[in-house]
Amino acid sequence: MTATTENPAGTGSGLGEIDRDAARIGVDDKAMINARADVNQLLPLKYTWAWDKYLAGCNNHWMPTEVAMQADIALWKSRDGLTEDERLMLKRNLGFFATAESLVANNIVLAVYRQLTNPECRQYLLRQAFEEAVHTHTFQYICESLGLDEGELFNMYREVPSITAKDAWALEYTRNLEDPGFRTGTPEADQAFLRDLVAFYVVFEGMWFYTGFAQILSLGRRNKMVGIAEQYQYILRDESIHLNFGIDVINQIKIENPHLWTPEFRAEVRQMLVEACELEVAYGRETMPRGVLGLNAQLCEQYMRFITDRRAEQIGLEPVFGETENPFPWMSEVMDLQKEKNFFETRVIEYQSGGGLDWD
Repeated sequence: MTATTENPAGTGSGLGEIDRDAARIGVDDKAMINARADVNQLLPLKYTWAWDKYLAGCNNHWMPTEVAMQADIALWKSRDGLTEDERLMLKRNLGFFATAESLVANNIVLAVYRQLTNPECRQYLLRQAFEEAVHTHTFQYICESLGLDEGELFNMYREVPSITAKDAWALEYTRNLEDPGFRTGTPEADQAFLRDLVAFYVVFEGMWFYTGFAQILSLGRRNKMVGIAEQYQYILRDESIHLNFGIDVINQIKIENPHLWTPEFRAEVRQMLVEACELEVAYGRETMPRGVLGLNAQLCEQYMRFITDRRAEQIGLEPVFGETENPFPWMSEVMDLQKEKNFFETRVIEYQSGGGLDWD
């Protein structure tokens, strides 16, 4: 009997029953999807990149309450500390992130973890789910510290059209996967899972967070809302690993299942990136209707086209827009995922309690 007990339904939720006569699992028996028999066996490792990212996440542990908010509170309460446009931008920025992190966490727990059948990848997903909880905690902490209207902040996903549009778009890609009866194991179902991974890792975390990071880091560069900026820097570091993990998962599934990456499916993914870019551009207009902090909707549109092309190339697609110029060169050190040196010039580097990060 082979080491892998084949599951006709293709479920990745766990080992339903123990085959007492099965051979021991070898590295070659492990796979990203549709390999039900090895979900409980971490060793031998097959995908060391997943384990390395789990270790990097553990080494970068932080909590929002460790960041002082006194300067931010004083600035927020002062009459002329921030312009009205800066206040609008900040509140809508926080409003998007406040619920976006929980959407990502729900996707991990309700969809991705169930279908990804590799244990080292699942180990990283457990760490990521915790980090998403920390990020959601961050926005609760900011809201409470500044005395913001919590009803306004945590309901913007329903009340601000561009935020509603982004969240509704993302939820479409988990509608089927959250169904307890959904199973991978057919080309159609496996492609549905890949769509989900693209939607949440490439788009949600790899594109839609970037306008928000640029906005808050612009405030921090001007010595405004420095506590919030520091927390966003920590979130950015976490999200960089999340994105790279998602890219690696997508590309590994493609390697193991080349029949899924058809010309039609590639065209569909490219269209997803186009739609996602348009939605983010609309969000930029609604958060910065008159421009602020040296940013405006036009520059953010160029920036999103630049980011979209990078994401396309990372998953093996041709650039979508052909945008080669980053309009925010000052962002390169904190946003370029090929770099980790001096991310923030604060305590982030000190926070690495283990080996250095590897963004490759």
